[in-house]
Amino acid sequence: MPINELDNCSSVASDRPFLCPKQAMEPQEYSTRKLERTGSNRLGELFQHVGDSTMDPAHQALEVQEPVFQPASLPFILSFHNLTYSVKVRPRIVPAFFSSRTDPTIAHESSSGDSFEDKSRMKVLLNEISGEAREGEIVAVLGASGSGKSTLIDALAYRIARESLKGTITLNGEVLESKLLKVISAYVMQDDLLFPMLTVEETLMFSAEFRLPRTMSKSRKRARVEALIDQLGLRTAAKTVIGDEGHRGVSGGERRRVSIGTDIIHDPILLFLDEPTSGLDSTSAYMVVKVLQRIAQSGSIVIMSIHQPSYRILSLLDRLIILSRGQTVYGCGSPAILPQFFEEFGKPIPLNEDKTEFALDYIRELEGIPGGTKNLVDFNKEWIKKRNPPCINCNWPKISLKESISASISMGKLVSGATNVEYSSSVPLFANPVWKEMMVIANRSITNSRRSPELFGVRFAAVVVTGIILATIFWHLDNTPKGVQERLGFFAFAMSTTFYTCAEAIPMFLLERYIFMRETAYNAYRRSSYVLSHAIISIPALVILSLTFAITTFWAVGLSGGMAGFLFFFTFIFASFWAGSSFVTFLSGIVTNVMMAYTVVVAILAYFLLFSGFFISRDRIPPYWIWFHYASLVKYPYQGVLQNEFADPNKCFVRGIQVFDTSPLKNLPDSLKLKLLQSMSQSLGIKITSSTCLTTGADILKQAGVSDISKWNCLWIIVALGFFFRVLFYFTLLIGSKNKRR
Repeated sequence: MPINELDNCSSVASDRPFLCPKQAMEPQEYSTRKLERTGSNRLGELFQHVGDSTMDPAHQALEVQEPVFQPASLPFILSFHNLTYSVKVRPRIVPAFFSSRTDPTIAHESSSGDSFEDKSRMKVLLNEISGEAREGEIVAVLGASGSGKSTLIDALAYRIARESLKGTITLNGEVLESKLLKVISAYVMQDDLLFPMLTVEETLMFSAEFRLPRTMSKSRKRARVEALIDQLGLRTAAKTVIGDEGHRGVSGGERRRVSIGTDIIHDPILLFLDEPTSGLDSTSAYMVVKVLQRIAQSGSIVIMSIHQPSYRILSLLDRLIILSRGQTVYGCGSPAILPQFFEEFGKPIPLNEDKTEFALDYIRELEGIPGGTKNLVDFNKEWIKKRNPPCINCNWPKISLKESISASISMGKLVSGATNVEYSSSVPLFANPVWKEMMVIANRSITNSRRSPELFGVRFAAVVVTGIILATIFWHLDNTPKGVQERLGFFAFAMSTTFYTCAEAIPMFLLERYIFMRETAYNAYRRSSYVLSHAIISIPALVILSLTFAITTFWAVGLSGGMAGFLFFFTFIFASFWAGSSFVTFLSGIVTNVMMAYTVVVAILAYFLLFSGFFISRDRIPPYWIWFHYASLVKYPYQGVLQNEFADPNKCFVRGIQVFDTSPLKNLPDSLKLKLLQSMSQSLGIKITSSTCLTTGADILKQAGVSDISKWNCLWIIVALGFFFRVLFYFTLLIGSKNKRR
């Protein structure tokens, strides 16, 4: 879309309130206006007053016959005062004569008498930062790398633990709670975290399904997505996949605008962005900021960090905050008065120089001299006091924050909260119920997987190849003592293989991890919905893999039990895949590095196989390791299939002279073996002939030490372990994906 088209409002803007700016109003107008008739056909009102014939009657909105009067909202003002944030730095040995030359932003506390060990060091990332951001404006946070730009954005977005961040953050004079902030705001990360195989339109549509209420019809959600695509200038790329290193997709600028679109689909009141122009060319960067200007003018507060804006981008910004080592050197002033600021400071900006380049270069120059930017920081404080009256909002009407948000919703903002005009204290944290979230997550995962069939294809091929190899090696095993040993080996390898082939679940979640963290940070969906959905959609693939492996091996190896035995064997294979997939998924929630995760999974599965009872029976395991035997995931399927195989009491596996087959006497002539049997019969007082059964299936199970738990209990245990690891995975996400600084 050409840049100039972004300045033109559509003729259908009344249905797309986030496309066109609100009427700008001076504070005096807000002080005199008490009530306002909300009778315009804005989208927010249509959501509230127009029923959808396809809706569930329980969720259908009531029709309003008379005009509704709402209190006029004040312009939203986000204020922050004395924000301070420090982090602990790892202790190190520092000679005493260096202590005075360290970074001035680091505070030292040394015990008396010890001049070498620096026991406690705190690095100050934010140092009493104050300012404000107003509705309809873009506030840009500037500074060199390490100045605290991203930290300030995180602080304002409550992405820093409250016990670590000092200072106050208020919206219209009221302290902003974290739960409320998640509903009325959005945060766009610096990295574009998107599913590569989804198109632009699909990506935004899935975002709409998450963030817009279930009471909104599918057609209205699609209309909102289409409007947003036009607003973001993505019409020509709507059907193009996002792409990644292996697949061509949209350009960098388009990808960045898609990232922004996924977070503003519900038209938030507050929008935070961490360097949205990073890595883009000048034209793409200008397009992104132009879109942000339109979002701000629709009634939002836009706060972003930016490294070094161009002249064209600077013309779109309303306020600047320039930081240096966590301190404010220019606070909340218009870019237009930047030359006046430096002129009064005694360092006028040359006419032929870019304003922001000069300011940032000069600040960097000051950081390299003794005293740093202290004089500039002090001058900025006096400058703010001189230019801002102490009580600018005193004469404004007293309207609570909840009333202001409710009025903003009635004018079309914050669609995910627009289920009721009257804003109540019980803020709806999520736009949809759990089952709806699960359906959308499942649909997105299936769509993304269908575009990448090679992921499942590789796993399927591994199972088929493994099954064929096992079938050909263990072809039609007999019921001799040698056949018994081979069956034990087959079962041990088969059960462990099902767990090892589940390792492919590691990269699948790790690739989605940061997308998941971004989406759940601002309540796109519940963590429980994600866990349940992925557990359910994994079942069909596990059934296919289990059935393929069972069909390939059961009859080829010559396992016993007929069709009933096959069904039980298949059930145990499926339970093993289920438990293995759950276990690997749980580990991927703990270990975030792919290579480290593979190492941990392979090592733990090897220990499980070691203590499963195949290499050493349960009776021979030392008491201090017996707990690992019962914790082994391989134990229960291995023990279950053995009991299924050797459960027939009428089946004999060692008869007469076959007893010598596993001893050094196996090469003796059969006639001599018969004489030995006769001698044994005389000594034992029991007649033993060549057809006498000496070892039954029960004897084999007893020798293997696998009769402590029945096969059905083994099945329930392995299935329960699968559910157990899914629950652990949920708590891992609940604790480990807060995405907050400490």
